[in-house]
Amino acid sequence: MDEMSTTDLSSCCQACGACCGYSANWPRFSIESDEELALIPEKLVNDRQSGMRCEGDRCAALQGEIGKTTACGIYQARPEVCRTCMPGDAECAMARRKFGLPAIVVA
Repeated sequence: MDEMSTTDLSSCCQACGACCGYSANWPRFSIESDEELALIPEKLVNDRQSGMRCEGDRCAALQGEIGKTTACGIYQARPEVCRTCMPGDAECAMARRKFGLPAIVVA
């Protein structure tokens, strides 16, 4: 039995964070309402007001070390694009490859 099949997939993100460091274009705003966007601290919004501020490719809200232990500093208010990336999906696999992390196999 493979290791990921016995792991709670919801905990995978807290041991990864690759999607949050994949690209400065990734943590963008799309369908969020003005009320939802108002919950995101201004210091974490990029200058164009189109997404999250990034340091290089890494989202400024990401805490911790990619591939070890991570957390989102605004998890409850995170953008929709962040909510839709799921452990083991195509976006997850692409981000994990960038950091040399093995793909998550969802059984």
